[in-house]
Amino acid sequence: MDQIKENSARWLNSPAVSDKDKQIIKAMPKENFDDAFYKSIEFGTAGMRGVLGPGTNRMNIFTVKRAALAFANVLKEKFSDAREKGIVISHDNRHMSREFALESAKLFNELGLKAYLFDDLRPTPELSYAVRYLHCVGGVMITASHNPKEYNGYKVYDETGCQLVPEKIAPVLKEIAKYPDELSVSYQKDENPGKTIILDHKIDDDYVRACEAIQVHPELDKKGFAIVYTPQHGASYENAMRVFKDCGYEGTPVAEQCVHDPDFGATKSPNPEDPRAYEEPIKLAKKVNAELICMTDPDGDRVGLAYKDRQGSYRLLTGNESAALLIDYLLSEKKKLGSLPENGILYDTIVTSRLGAKIAESYGVKVESLLTGFKFIGDAIARAEKAKGSPEYVFGYEESYGCLPAPFVRDKDGIQAILLYCEMALFHHLRGENLGEALEDVMQKYGYHIARQSSKMFVGPSGSASMNALMEKLHENPPEEISGKKVVRVEDYETSTYKEGGKIGKLTLPKSQVVKLILEDGSWAAIRPSGTEPKVKFYVEIVSKEKGDPDALASKFVNDLKSTLGVED
Repeated sequence: MDQIKENSARWLNSPAVSDKDKQIIKAMPKENFDDAFYKSIEFGTAGMRGVLGPGTNRMNIFTVKRAALAFANVLKEKFSDAREKGIVISHDNRHMSREFALESAKLFNELGLKAYLFDDLRPTPELSYAVRYLHCVGGVMITASHNPKEYNGYKVYDETGCQLVPEKIAPVLKEIAKYPDELSVSYQKDENPGKTIILDHKIDDDYVRACEAIQVHPELDKKGFAIVYTPQHGASYENAMRVFKDCGYEGTPVAEQCVHDPDFGATKSPNPEDPRAYEEPIKLAKKVNAELICMTDPDGDRVGLAYKDRQGSYRLLTGNESAALLIDYLLSEKKKLGSLPENGILYDTIVTSRLGAKIAESYGVKVESLLTGFKFIGDAIARAEKAKGSPEYVFGYEESYGCLPAPFVRDKDGIQAILLYCEMALFHHLRGENLGEALEDVMQKYGYHIARQSSKMFVGPSGSASMNALMEKLHENPPEEISGKKVVRVEDYETSTYKEGGKIGKLTLPKSQVVKLILEDGSWAAIRPSGTEPKVKFYVEIVSKEKGDPDALASKFVNDLKSTLGVED
């Protein structure tokens, strides 16, 4: 509590804080007030993300400026040519995104660094592409991805176009710690300031051409195959519609969701994982008799899908399901065409369904599971490029609707994904089946895999304490059974150990606050605090030879897991 008083007093007494912000602080309800000041906003698995507004634990000009300064100092120290190569900046449609971008560019210039800034919003994958295209030493993407309108974020990228992995983020965190008072961050301006170069559409052109080049069967007959698309008010609208047109797809946009509205006024949720996000697209799909609904999230790195079933209803696919279908399509067709690498590798994560891995392994493709966060996949690609004899990249994906078919980008790429998802759906459509029927075929071959995710928020200092207590209990005394089934293996990524059959072994991945519980029938559960939000995520997968009711089975498993852990909804 002393920290809250100290931080809030510093803000309320500072001449740097506007009268408007001081009034906002004074009017905050106690819970919001405590949450805004009980700690400094942190860098997590996807950079810095939080609620917009005044406060030490908020996204604002002061906290953004501190992060930008720390990132720039690290790059200047690491790269002798940082001044000439510069940093590229992009942003999405959110409140304060452009202001944060301009403030970052100004600071970089004052430190003697060149800044490349897009003339308007651009999606995350294009930022990753631009870092590589322009040969910059780093990149900044200002976005809160799929979070509600109250949020924004600050993601930082290395010279390969990949988000910073822990060993690369550590120096940035060390630099941030040098500026404990975000209100009085100071630095010496360079005698030779850098310039800000505004980027035009040349990078758009090359990026879109690279995406279009990954098609496997561009010759498929697209006539009559109607698609509804929504960017959820975000940054992928222009690129997606261009790809539809160039490649001959009949893409109909949800017009009211194509406006770059920071309030997300025409959608109940901008998150592809939220069924409410599909309400307006489904209405339009029924009008135009669409076979497929595609949606990108606001920063354009993830894609959600819904397909039309035999009864004319639209069914949503999970990220695990859509990716498994795409893996099956790509590998089978590339094998027919003779373009499947003999020594290929697929990357997924420790909380991703095993279905995609089983499919890949059946085609002779190696599978490597990494920690949650696409930066680990991007980093693995970079490491493999440098190592002789490394397997050739085939595919990478996470369960949360993000995948990367081709590695000219080093983050999840919604435009690449949307193009190949449309091609995949069209391929099955021309064979007389919808995506639900195609998924059933895959499940019958590889086993039924029902993977779901649930979460619980832990807001404020008391919530943080409860979340820490939950994870501490898991580390010290993991459950021995869930849903009446024995836990046969416990993987504790915080201690880098696993326990199985009375034996203790070492895990090879970096330390992370994740505990994974594998059951006797191959089903599993994983518990992980979010790296960007005050919540714990619960991942489960039920593996069975029989179909059953997937939603009912998953719901029961999640509820049993939470009950076993003493977590109340």
